[in-house]
Amino acid sequence: MKRHVYFAAGVGAGIPIFLGYLAVSFTFGIMAKNCGLSVFQAVLLSASNLTSAGQFSGLTLITAGAPLAEMAATQFVINLRYCLMSCSLSQKIDEKTPFFHRFFMAYGVTDEIFGVSVSREGRLSPFYFYGLVAVSALGWVGGTFLGVVSGGLLPARVVSALSIALYGMFIAIIIPPARDSKVVAGIVVISMLLSLLFAAAPALKEISSGFRIIILTVVISGAAAVFFPIADDESGGQQEELS
Repeated sequence: MKRHVYFAAGVGAGIPIFLGYLAVSFTFGIMAKNCGLSVFQAVLLSASNLTSAGQFSGLTLITAGAPLAEMAATQFVINLRYCLMSCSLSQKIDEKTPFFHRFFMAYGVTDEIFGVSVSREGRLSPFYFYGLVAVSALGWVGGTFLGVVSGGLLPARVVSALSIALYGMFIAIIIPPARDSKVVAGIVVISMLLSLLFAAAPALKEISSGFRIIILTVVISGAAAVFFPIADDESGGQQEELS
């Protein structure tokens, strides 16, 4: 396949992410405006960070006047899960993929982009990934801009409704593979139950959300890899365009 074909396929797959990001980042834009950030500052924050949990927590710290060291530590913990996702994606792309592709792909590793990328059959082309990131980042940055500029015009109920769009995207990502595989469906259910346990148990709920995600990801994915291994040839396919 040609590079532009991969890129176009990525853009098409990223449209639902674009719509979800547009809604969620709209809420972030409103919050940024209420915290005193200018349009440029809010848009720059979204364009350079591209992570909902990290940005919302960062905005809270900025408003509270927290020191830079605390901001850095918080962002490190919250976004540490992307290291695990990147490790997983590194197994999905061809081993001959040049470093500069891996470097630029790292910018766009988010929960939703990772979910779509890892569920794609065969090897992952960098250009497919670039298509995903391009349209998704446009929705995130564009929604932030619209939220800062015009968010104050919307009723509070509408703003609250927009904030749940991200959860709708997560459901849309996990339902199709769970429907096709009993193993995936079982892992999803176990993940939900363990997440509930970590959120409700007296000792476990004291663990920060970032470390909670990392612990659950390592434990559940590790157990799944041991008990339900995937044969090497199931990753299938060759990657035509690398450079």
